[in-house]
Amino acid sequence: MKDVTTVGLDLAKHVFQAYGADAEGTPLFNRKLRRAEVLRFFERLPPCLVGMEACASAYYWAREISAFGHDVRLLPPQYVKPFAKRGKTDAADAEAIAEAVTRNTMRFVPVKSADQQAAVMVLKTRAMLVRQRTQAINALRAYMGELGIIAPNGIANVKALAPIIRNEKDELASSIRDERSPQACSSVLSKASTGWAPETAKRRSSTMNGTPVLPSCCASAPSASTASR
Repeated sequence: MKDVTTVGLDLAKHVFQAYGADAEGTPLFNRKLRRAEVLRFFERLPPCLVGMEACASAYYWAREISAFGHDVRLLPPQYVKPFAKRGKTDAADAEAIAEAVTRNTMRFVPVKSADQQAAVMVLKTRAMLVRQRTQAINALRAYMGELGIIAPNGIANVKALAPIIRNEKDELASSIRDERSPQACSSVLSKASTGWAPETAKRRSSTMNGTPVLPSCCASAPSASTASR
């Protein structure tokens, strides 16, 4: 262990793989480490060069291992792949990382601090919420379009659909509100099997061979042609 100068660490959730080599590149060990053993293992090692593939948990482990005096470097996974000599195994990946991290021309990924990771999480969470909002609006437009109810393009114009859905005198709206309970869903499915459709849906929807098109809660998912109306 005293002669080790380079360590390649293949990250995982539970079982890690560590490959160590000396200054000449001679293999010294290639062993598995349980998650609870990783920090204790590097605490006993003399300061050395540690390479890891940049992934979701790599920044955390880089900060923790660096606290023991090691020089931790993160490598893009696509730059490590050419150094793998055999199949995709943890032992082969750890050896490839150890060899790739010693290359003078290798490009590394900067280690992010916890504050930097938190800032990225905020941006990603916002992007996720925007995607979910867009999905919900598109679904609402498609389902209402099946019944001949449309609204102009733009998020602000979706508000025009709210009074229609909330109108208690509208049979279509009341049937949609009732879908929140499993019992109501079963009732609608049974009615759909007998050819039932709300009067409002019959009045607003187009017909196919003289048969009214059922609302989306009673029929299958909207097709692309229907949703584009």
